[in-house]
Amino acid sequence: MRILLVEDDDRVAGALTGALRRHGYDVRRAATAADALAAPPVDLVLLDLGLPDRDGIEVCRKLRARGGVPVIAVTARGGEPDRVRGLRSGADDYVVKPFGTAELLARIEAVLRRSMGHRAEQTGRLTVDGVEIDLGRRTVAVDGRLVALTRKEFDVLALLARAGGAAVPRDRIVVEVWQTTYEGMSRTLDVHVATMRGKLGRASGLVQTVRGYGYRLAAGAG
Repeated sequence: MRILLVEDDDRVAGALTGALRRHGYDVRRAATAADALAAPPVDLVLLDLGLPDRDGIEVCRKLRARGGVPVIAVTARGGEPDRVRGLRSGADDYVVKPFGTAELLARIEAVLRRSMGHRAEQTGRLTVDGVEIDLGRRTVAVDGRLVALTRKEFDVLALLARAGGAAVPRDRIVVEVWQTTYEGMSRTLDVHVATMRGKLGRASGLVQTVRGYGYRLAAGAG
């Protein structure tokens, strides 16, 4: 999952980059508006509105106009007029400094889930790192090559894809896919994931284990 962090303060940027990478995100940093607008495509932007070379509100509008990438405004401007202005410029969420890492991670996951769900509703398909998941036809293709997943394997992959890169706990996967709360199904889930990875071939690393918790998709969706 690729995140562009637009932050001119080196100390803040260093702390945020470290925290996000520890949670599995691929973070790229831009220190100016010019760098942000020149950056390659990402899955989400964390945008400081107090940039040295251009108003962050203008940057937000430009980023959203170029393809609808989700944007979370991260700023010290906490007044209601600032929040309203930021949200009206296209920001999907607004986080005021100082904030906790847990809160920011939760907001990132929520925005990504909404974004992924919106794309799925519009097209019926999800594309993740070259893997196309057609929810209507229940088919999966890697780089255009159809992959024969079982019904349960497809259900697990589709559930992870809809989560938009957020980690999904084991018990939730078992309940939603197998319709049971039996603890012994956790091993069955692991077997299905292992088999699925084998079938995905070069994209096997797409399904990432979150130790002691569950699974997530390791790359961004588009």
